[in-house]
Amino acid sequence: MRLPKTLSGEKSSFPSQPAATKATGSSASYPAQPLARSSEPGGAEELECQLHELSMGPNPLTGIPTFATHQEEREHILLHMAAVFRNWARMGYIEGISGHISVRDPEHPECIWMNPIGKHFGLLNASDMVCLEIDTGRIVGGNRTRPVNAPGYHIHSQIHKARPDVHSICHAHTIAGRAWSAFGKPLDMLHQDICDLYNSIAVDPTYGGIVTAAEEGQRIASVLGKQSKAAILLNHGLLTVGSTVDEASFLFGLLDRSCEIQLRVEAACAGNPELKKKFVPDEMAMFNFRMAGEKNWLYAEAQPDIEYEIEMAGEKIRQGVESMKVDRK
Repeated sequence: MRLPKTLSGEKSSFPSQPAATKATGSSASYPAQPLARSSEPGGAEELECQLHELSMGPNPLTGIPTFATHQEEREHILLHMAAVFRNWARMGYIEGISGHISVRDPEHPECIWMNPIGKHFGLLNASDMVCLEIDTGRIVGGNRTRPVNAPGYHIHSQIHKARPDVHSICHAHTIAGRAWSAFGKPLDMLHQDICDLYNSIAVDPTYGGIVTAAEEGQRIASVLGKQSKAAILLNHGLLTVGSTVDEASFLFGLLDRSCEIQLRVEAACAGNPELKKKFVPDEMAMFNFRMAGEKNWLYAEAQPDIEYEIEMAGEKIRQGVESMKVDRK
């Protein structure tokens, strides 16, 4: 990585690097008093510069693409959505018919695309997705041959109503996520990567059972709040949100892996009382969040897995995507 330009007397695009501080060895929940933060780390121009700074050589990393038409963007979204599901299958995030993703339609933001219930994640293509009205659940586009997950609709619709900034939601019942959710505790800032979600993870203190009505979806939306990007749902699983399906899915994988890391660390500490956890200090966690927690950066983080799944699936994953439209008549 090139060093910040401040070393040569020019202004750096990076947020100011805090002085390193000694991490505490306490095993108490971290942080007790998290630093205040803005909802979006850094400006678009600043973060674009940061992506470029992280790329050596030609064709530096870029963020979220722009599109000439709504249909072009819709096809891109649905292709990436299918690729994320295929990655979920590879990661073992399947539990029967549970698990769902939603993405707002770029032309009709009052509508969302969801996966059909009962089809294996590893078999999903762009043309399998179903478009629904957020308010009514009425199917208004896409695949009309399969239903969607009703509990999923109740959760996703209420979050989309409460959070107009959210364009995509991911939820699944992963092994590590369910295991850690049983404690009803937040994740510690134990490693560099989890700082992408610094001060952004909500914890649901109540298990409300299988979601059968809008009221439980509203309760989960209230737990997520107005700024959190992730939620640990007690005795249930994990949920993440983002401005793209790419961002939301990358954060979901990060959250799940961080649950597994926390479980391993807790097990190691339980077997050795002299082994103490050392946390990323607040200042460093905020610095890392400002560096890597922005939507363009997180979009870029998701591309290796998405590109891999599209390549492995071949043409089938994109067949029929050009016919995926919204018809609210």
